[in-house]
Amino acid sequence: MKLFVGLAASVALFGGVQFLHGGNGQSEATELIPTNAYRLTANGDEAACAIQRGAEVSKGLSLLSVAPNCRKLMPGIEHAKFWREQADGSVAFSDDGVDPIVTFGVADGDGYESYAPAAPLLALSTSE
Repeated sequence: MKLFVGLAASVALFGGVQFLHGGNGQSEATELIPTNAYRLTANGDEAACAIQRGAEVSKGLSLLSVAPNCRKLMPGIEHAKFWREQADGSVAFSDDGVDPIVTFGVADGDGYESYAPAAPLLALSTSE
C-alpha cells in the first residue's frame, strides 16, 4: 500500500510540474535570463568586436572579457577587466573595478552608447 501511495504522489508531482511549465518541459524563467554577450562598434563603423560580461563579483560589479581586436576600436579598452553597472543604468568598463576606461549610457532602444571619453563614439549592443 505504501508503494502505491508513493507512486501516486510521484505522478501527481510530475503532473504539477508539467502543468506549471505549460506542458513543454521548459521553465518560463529560462526565457528571462539576459544575454551576457555583446557586440562593440565604433562610430557606426562596420568593424566590431566581442564583449562578454562574466560572473558578478559584488553588487553591480562583474568580470569582463574584451576581445583583443577591440583595441582597433579604442586603444586601451582591451585592458578592461570589470563591468560596473551604476544605479542610473550606465555602465563603466575598468581595469581595476574603479577607474573607468569608457562609460556607457543606456541607448535608445536596446544597448548602450559611450559618453566618456567623448571620442570615439562606441555602441554596445547584445549579440544575437
